[in-house]
Parts: sequence; structure tokens; C-alpha cells
Amino acid sequence: MSFSIRTEGLAKEFRLFLQGDVRIPVLDAVDFSVAPGECVALTGPSGAGKSTLMRCLYGNYGAGSGRILLRHQGAVVDLATADARLVREIRRETLGYVSQFLRVIPRVGALDIVAEPLRARGVAEDAAKARASALLTRLNLPSRLHNLPPSTFSGGEQQRINLARGFAADYPVLLLDEPTASLDPVNRQVVVALVAEAKARGAALIGIFHDTEIRDQVADRLFEVLPIQDAA
Repeated sequence: MSFSIRTEGLAKEFRLFLQGDVRIPVLDAVDFSVAPGECVALTGPSGAGKSTLMRCLYGNYGAGSGRILLRHQGAVVDLATADARLVREIRRETLGYVSQFLRVIPRVGALDIVAEPLRARGVAEDAAKARASALLTRLNLPSRLHNLPPSTFSGGEQQRINLARGFAADYPVLLLDEPTASLDPVNRQVVVALVAEAKARGAALIGIFHDTEIRDQVADRLFEVLPIQDAA
């Protein structure tokens, strides 16, 4: 089966140097693959390592061992061994991430935050802002807020900015960490539609969805992340 992103034997542990170099294994020999046009939902009990796996896939956490294979600009690269320059390029062109929290930038308005990934790709300013405005409007963020810095926005408003930014650039691979956690029912359904459109254009999506109703609407299959002590 063709894949957009795949892990092979991925492992990760944390070392607590101030606690006598205690080692806490979190992921062990994780193998899974996501195809173009597919959404895979990560499941498993709290503490099993779902968020750790997502951060490894994005490169925020280094892999202890194993490979993270990603199709990037016609080639397969191993994100686990990629240098910083290549990671930046991958994040600009191929791999997007919608986290639970908006990284607020002082004095930068919501519209510019959403448009920034497009500008980084060389999209013209007017086109980038038009795309950003359309997504914010679709996610029911009032136009009077588009040019305001979001530091004082509600959690749900900030999450809508996160979502608009994540879906703006049509990434081939998109990671979604609790994308609907702070949203009302109307905007949760907007996210369902955005995911469906991303799959239709061939994007591969990996998500953590504690809202099982939304998960069941968007996920093509589940992948269970097992706690180390339960892993076979």
C-alpha cells in the first residue's frame, strides 16, 4: 500500500537526569502507516503515548530509535534523522500540525497568523490573506476580530485560528491534536467538513480525538497506542 507517512520500529523514552537518570519508556516498536486520502485516529488510554507519538512525527521530540518515513517533494525522507534545515523545509511544504494551543504572537493579528504558512511558501500577500479570511469566516470567527491579536480571545476562538492556520496551506500530511476540544457543535461540524475535503485532495491525516462522535465521523480506521507494559 502506498503511504504518505510511516513509522518503523519507532521508540521513545524520557530521561530524568535530576532524578538519578531515571528512564521512562513511552513508545516501543511502533509500526503504522497512513495512506494518501486517509485519516487515522490514535486511540489508547491516557498516558499511553499518543501525544508523544504526534510530537515525534512532527519532529518536536527526537526518536530514540526506528524510522519516520515521509514522502516529501517526490522523495522518501527519514524525519527521525533529518537535519534542522530539512525539518524546516518539510514543515513549510509537507507536514502541518494543529496543536491544542495557539502560540500567541504579540501584536500580530489573527489574519496574519493564519496567512503566514502561505506567505512562507511564496504565495502573494493578497491571495494569502484572502485564503486566511475565508477560512476564519468559515470557522465563524467574526470579521471584526480578524485583524486583532488573539491573546485575549476565548479558547474556542484561538482554536479556530489554529485550525484555519493548519488547513490554510493544503499540507500533504496533517497532524491534528484534539482539533475540536474547545469548539461548539457548529464549528465541530466545520472541522468534519475540512477533514473530508483534505482527504478528498489526497492528504493523509493523523489525529487524537477524545470526542468519539467526531472521531467516528472523520476516521477511516483507528490505531491503538499501547502502554509499554501492555504492549505485545
